[in-house]
Amino acid sequence: MADPMTAFDELRTALRGDLILPDDPGYDRARAVYNAMIDKRPAAVARCRDVADVITCVRYGRGQGLTLAVRGGGHNAGGLGVWDDALVIDLSAQRSTSVEPQGRTVRVDGGCTWGDVDHATAAFGMATPSGIISTTGVGGLTLGGGIGNLSRRCGLTVDNLVSADVVLADGSFVRASAASHDDLFWALRGGGGNFGIVTSFTFGCHDIGDKGLIVGGPVLYDLADMGDVLRWYREILPTLPWELNGWFALVTVPPAPPFPESLWGRKTCAIIWCYSGPHDQADEVLSPVRAFGSPLLVGLSAMPYTALQSAFDALYPPGLQWYWRADFFTEITEEAIEVHKTFAERLPTPQSTMHLYPVDGAVSRVPSDETAFAYRDGGWAGVIVGVDPDPANAAALRAWAREYWQALHGTSAGGAYVNFMMDEGQDRVRASYRGNYERLTAVKALYDPDNVFHVNQNILPAA
Repeated sequence: MADPMTAFDELRTALRGDLILPDDPGYDRARAVYNAMIDKRPAAVARCRDVADVITCVRYGRGQGLTLAVRGGGHNAGGLGVWDDALVIDLSAQRSTSVEPQGRTVRVDGGCTWGDVDHATAAFGMATPSGIISTTGVGGLTLGGGIGNLSRRCGLTVDNLVSADVVLADGSFVRASAASHDDLFWALRGGGGNFGIVTSFTFGCHDIGDKGLIVGGPVLYDLADMGDVLRWYREILPTLPWELNGWFALVTVPPAPPFPESLWGRKTCAIIWCYSGPHDQADEVLSPVRAFGSPLLVGLSAMPYTALQSAFDALYPPGLQWYWRADFFTEITEEAIEVHKTFAERLPTPQSTMHLYPVDGAVSRVPSDETAFAYRDGGWAGVIVGVDPDPANAAALRAWAREYWQALHGTSAGGAYVNFMMDEGQDRVRASYRGNYERLTAVKALYDPDNVFHVNQNILPAA
């Protein structure tokens, strides 16, 4: 192998963007990701300015025998946007967007966050479905599937993907869509970063609420009522119109407005609702939500969709310690409810939580083999996260999340949403794709036979 420093000198000259090495100012900032529990030391970080820079990095990296890691927004649960001794291909400088209001699409650079996209589409009263935190990168969330506040109405993010521009493992460039490289397009819709570097996405958009205004927010309940809340939630959700999405959470009430001081620091359970339909029907649709139980707070109000999408940004800034465990659930069983009650009382820190995101409505309308994302037969994507600013609490976060997951896993459907997974081994990756896994290995063998892109929830190429 050639002297890597010589290669990096050549690469620095070839790039329009910046190349950051371990001795350079800003290296620690460049290698940091959203999850501060991840502490990787790459050989170099290439902050690519354009597609040509990405192609150059792939070709140089392969020529030097370097591991390649790809970073978009850096939110990945396992911190898979960086890797020890790797060349990190960082897309974060590429953040342009372009809305086509007549065609109802938005084109998005691979380094964009969902805040960038929501800002662009909100001006037209439209949105494309994404997650729940606006600082999340578009690339990582999309390639894993994309579950969030609009899923029941609009489907997954990948169900709204029109095309993707991709730099492949050999440094070539293609556009994948239903009409071109359709096998790659199928695999990109849920198969993660296994097949290439997506430098641009084009999504279909939807009219949202009243010119971009939705009705939503949290409804909080006492932990003592959690069993009744979960039973009601599991029964009522399938009966609700798809315009109403609601995900369940364990929450420690933040000590800040708009929450009343009497609730600050209190452990509660919550359902965060998003009604994106016509406002003249909102009262009727939300009436069963308002009428149920004895809530501590009913925080439903009209707001810009962008306000709901960014509501958790301040609570979860970059640089916290995170430990994640996840599963899909086709039902919320009585056994599961007892587990949730036990571990809710043991929330280790104010930012630690558990979420259940609905996987029904428009998501279930799509056949499980139409995209790589396979879990479409109803239920929830569950995630348990231990979160805190203090590295000294990392062991406690891991212990709580692991014990919670182990107690709950027997009630699950087996696999997990790959965007919520850490480094959990090949059996877990295979289980998360169900019957689509073998086809994914065949597409991997076609587009990346040498497994160049393996710093991800890795799908091994078929022999």
